[in-house]
Amino acid sequence: MPNAAVKSCSYCLAFTPELAFHYGNTPYMERQAKPDSEFLAALPRAAQSYEEACRYAPNLAYIGAISVEELSGRPQPWLDNLEPAPVRDGRFGEIMPEDEFLGLMDLCDVFDLIWLTEDFAARVKDRLTARGFWAEPQLARLEKGHALSEIDEEVKNHKALPLYYGGKTAGCCRRGHETDENLSAHVLLENIASKATSVLALMHLFKNAGMKPEELDFVVECSEEAIGDMNQRGGGNLAKAIAEIAGANNASGFDVRAFCAGPAAALIASASMVAAGARENVAAAAGGAVPKLYMNARDHVKKGLPALENCLGSMAVLLTPEDGESPVIRLDSLGKHTVGAGASPQAVTTALAWEPLEKLGLKLTDVDKYAPELHNPEITLPAGAGNVPEANYKMIAALGVMKKQLERADIENFVKERGLPGFAPTQGHIPSGVPYMGHALEAMKKGDLKRVMIIGKGSLFLGRLTNLADGASFLMEKMPAGQGEAAGAVTARDVEEAVLEALGNLAAALSE
Repeated sequence: MPNAAVKSCSYCLAFTPELAFHYGNTPYMERQAKPDSEFLAALPRAAQSYEEACRYAPNLAYIGAISVEELSGRPQPWLDNLEPAPVRDGRFGEIMPEDEFLGLMDLCDVFDLIWLTEDFAARVKDRLTARGFWAEPQLARLEKGHALSEIDEEVKNHKALPLYYGGKTAGCCRRGHETDENLSAHVLLENIASKATSVLALMHLFKNAGMKPEELDFVVECSEEAIGDMNQRGGGNLAKAIAEIAGANNASGFDVRAFCAGPAAALIASASMVAAGARENVAAAAGGAVPKLYMNARDHVKKGLPALENCLGSMAVLLTPEDGESPVIRLDSLGKHTVGAGASPQAVTTALAWEPLEKLGLKLTDVDKYAPELHNPEITLPAGAGNVPEANYKMIAALGVMKKQLERADIENFVKERGLPGFAPTQGHIPSGVPYMGHALEAMKKGDLKRVMIIGKGSLFLGRLTNLADGASFLMEKMPAGQGEAAGAVTARDVEEAVLEALGNLAAALSE
C-alpha cells in the first residue's frame, strides 16, 4: 500500500500578551462581568516579556531551537531556569514579537478590516522588511496607516476593537457587517489572527523544504475557527485564504474541523490524497486561537506565577510522494475513535494506540516514541489539569500491562523511554501530537528513531451536539529498504504511467 512522505515541518509562535489580555476569553469574559476585579488588575503584572518568552525552554523546543532531549535535560521548573540568552529563530520557525504580528495581520487583511496608526504602520513595515523574510509583493500589502482620530472614531461609533502595543492604541479591527454577528469585529479578529499565524507557518515551511510557493498543490487547514457569515457560519475556506497570501498561486485547499483532533485528521486526509496520486505536494496547516490566550491565567495569577499562555501557536507539515528516504505516514494502520468505542481513558487508548498496532502485528513496545497531547505541564499543573502527556503515557503503559506486553514494574521505564515532555502551548488543537513531527523527522533521518505514533484527541461535546469524544492516530515511520513506493511497490501513479505509455506505443504502431 502506498504511503505519503513527511518532507518538512514548521512551527511558529506569535508572542501576543496584549491580545491575550484584551481578547483572550478568560480575561475578556471577566471584563464583561467584573471590570474592576483583582484578577484583571494583577494580570498585567504577571505578563512575561518578549525576551523572557524567547528564553523559555518549552517555547524554544517548539520552534526547534533546542531538541526535545535537551528540554528533558534542562533543570526544572523551566520558568525558574530561563535560557542564558533570548532566541527568536529555531530550525522549524520563529517567535514573532507582537508589533510585527499586528503588522502581519494587516498584511493578511484583504477587506480593509485591520487599521494601524500611521506611526505604528511605518515602524512595523520597517521591522518586517528588515527581517528579510517577506517577499516584496507581501510587504506591498501593508497600508500606510490611519490617523489615531479615525481609529478612535471606528472604536467609539462603529464597534471596532482597539489593538494595543506597549499599552497604547496601535490600531483597530473593524467589523465586516453592521448586523451579522459572525462578521463582528471580535470574530473577525480571531479569524484574521488564525489566518496570519498559519501564513507565518506556511512561509517557514516553504523555507525549510527549499520549495517555491507555486510548487504547492493543496492546503488542508485545521485550526478551530469557523469561517463564514450568517447564512453559512462555518463555510470556510481558510486554507485558500492562507495560500493566497503565501503566494501559493497553484494551490487549492479546504478546511478540516475536529476540535483538538483536527491536525491528526488533516494529516490523514492530506497523506491519503498524496498516496492516491490525487495531489503531489500537500501542506496541512493550523493557526492559533486568540480565545485560548490566558485561558488558565486566573490560576496562574492566584499562585503568583507568570501568565504563560501568551503565544499563538501555528504549524505546517509538507507531505509528498514516497522517495525512499523520508519517513512516511502509514495509511495501513490508522487509529480512530469509533462511535461505539466508549469514552473511558482505557477505551480511547485502546482505539488509538492498541488497535492500529495490533493490525500490523506490532506491540506497544515497538513504538519508539508516543506523541499525544503535548501540553506544557507548567501551564496545566497550576490550573489543576495535571501533567497531561505523562497521564497519557501511563495509560498506554497500563494498557500494555493489561495486554501482557509489559510488566507492571516496567511502567516507569516505559514512560521515561517512550514519552516526551510537554512543550506545546495550550491552544486546543496545537498540542495534539503534531508538534513532535519535526523533531521525529530529524531523529529518523539520523537513524535515532524508527517509529513514532502521533495521537490527536478531540472534545466533540463542546459543541453541545453529542457527548462523544473523538480521536485519530497514525504511525510516522522510517520505512526499511524493500518497502514503499521507491522500493518497487506498484501505485496508482505507476499504473497510470504504464497505461499512457502503452497507449502511446499503440498510437505509434497504428500510424505506421
